[in-house]
Amino acid sequence: MDPLGAPSQFVDIDSLPGWSDSYEAKQLDCHQSPVEKAQVDVRSPFPYRKDINEKIILWKGDVALLNCTAIVNTSNESLTDKNPVSESIFVHAGPDLKDELQKLKGCRTGEAKLTKGFNLAARFIIHTVGPKYKSRYRTAAESSLYSCYRNVLQLAKEQAMCSVGFCVINTLKRCYPLEDATHIALRTVRRFLEIHGETLEKVVFAVSELEEATYQKLLPLYFPRSLEEEIQSLPYLPADIGNAEGEPVVPERQIRITEKPGVPDDASDEEGLEADLSFIGSHAFARMEGDVDKQRRLILQGQLSEAALQKQHQRNYNRWLCQARAEDLSDIASLKALYQTGVDNCGRTVMVVVGRNIPVTLIDMEKALLYFIHVMDHIAVKEYVLVYFHTLTNDYNQLDSNFLKKLYDVVDAKYKRNLKALYFVHPTFRSKVSAWFFTTFTVSGLKDKIHYVESLQQLFTAIPPEQIDLPPFVLEYDARENGPYYSSYPPSPDL
Repeated sequence: MDPLGAPSQFVDIDSLPGWSDSYEAKQLDCHQSPVEKAQVDVRSPFPYRKDINEKIILWKGDVALLNCTAIVNTSNESLTDKNPVSESIFVHAGPDLKDELQKLKGCRTGEAKLTKGFNLAARFIIHTVGPKYKSRYRTAAESSLYSCYRNVLQLAKEQAMCSVGFCVINTLKRCYPLEDATHIALRTVRRFLEIHGETLEKVVFAVSELEEATYQKLLPLYFPRSLEEEIQSLPYLPADIGNAEGEPVVPERQIRITEKPGVPDDASDEEGLEADLSFIGSHAFARMEGDVDKQRRLILQGQLSEAALQKQHQRNYNRWLCQARAEDLSDIASLKALYQTGVDNCGRTVMVVVGRNIPVTLIDMEKALLYFIHVMDHIAVKEYVLVYFHTLTNDYNQLDSNFLKKLYDVVDAKYKRNLKALYFVHPTFRSKVSAWFFTTFTVSGLKDKIHYVESLQQLFTAIPPEQIDLPPFVLEYDARENGPYYSSYPPSPDL
């Protein structure tokens, strides 16, 4: 119910019947007894797994209405496709989604990219681009569609998501046969849950009325709900059931890639292969990145390209972020050393760091780094400012320069780009000297953003007093050193 008492249009996935529920009810009605394991001579490559089936939901409805961690949007390479799924997501998410998508600068076929859910019940939207289908390039299309589902699931795993709502990724405009596409979707999800099942609690397949029958028909092949259903479904499995991860395995395609990658079979074909290069997604061959040891050696020698360095840095940051979301950081949070307050005079988010609340010698500094990333990741996507209170800090409160260097090296580029000012409140002479050395010789990009603030009255010329939560000891110290502040005061030229 919303605040006005009207029923919500969004659907909580916990209220939806699971894939096994209807079958168990049918079994009870028919008084059928399950097949004993001893009677089964041949097992399916997708054996009956009750624990996996409990994670699956088939639901006829609009994916945009699902209340889960993330929903999937199927779109085109520019993320501007107008299909029923995308249009519904745009309507319910609100206008901010279009602005966010422009920042992504498109999405290649088979890739998956993440945005916030905005006005949706879902916290995130995972955008992906399915392949255009032509029978001549079926194997490339299969690999790309597999990559869509696999990359969505991998992203959900990396972001520690609990539940994902899938639409049918292939759209009518892209001409992918529904039944063939459904085989790839179901077996990819099945294989992922076999390997990484502990990372996801629910997977919802949101289908239309036209798609529901196909999913009802094929789901028992990959998610049999009993040993009996497993045996009955075995003859209907396709010849190609993919590898251990569900990826299509076609020997003919492997030979082509080995001998003449990118060369069409028929050179006289008037359209040629170039018109269909967008079909190729992020399958195993597309993801190959070369010798890791060689890349590290090139980095040390300063020979690796800037783009490769940025890509490697992004991977490292994503690992830290994933670990931060999985770790119990309640002990660090209880210190109240980092928190969000209001906005400054320019409307930018203000983050506060309280130096006195950081017991450097008593806490795990790696967990402190994880907590910083956990709190700041969604803040740093827009312009923000930091206020560091150095008030009454002692030696055991002061962060080591090596830790600060590591923090600066680990965080994403958005942190540095969107940090507009760092207000250093109540600095001492020693701290000014340390900060000068650090910003001059270690992280020079930060030097011009630091403002030393001797009194709260100076700080309030940039951040209104009602927009910042001040620790009581900071107020007491400032009143003792600088006298009490008032609600009206002349602006300070120092800031």
